[in-house]
Amino acid sequence: MADRIMTVNAYTTLDLLSGHAEGHGFEEEAMATLNVRTPRTEPEHVTLQLELDNTELEQLPAHADSVTLTAEQARTLAQELTECAQRVEAESE
Repeated sequence: MADRIMTVNAYTTLDLLSGHAEGHGFEEEAMATLNVRTPRTEPEHVTLQLELDNTELEQLPAHADSVTLTAEQARTLAQELTECAQRVEAESE
């Protein structure tokens, strides 16, 4: 990805995903980076960041999206992801 907004390095959670953006009147697909992080000192929240490769986008300007989660919200998301992953694995068996 050229012209990244997010810092991507060996610690980035997932750096090569298939991304999808949908808006009013457009849909685009591009490679994406997804990262989960907390502040290094005195962490009080979890941040989930997503950036699509802007070199593959025609409608969207370069940008990165993020959400800030409490510890409880992060656990809820982790539980939901685990349950969904189990359903996908069960279907593929």
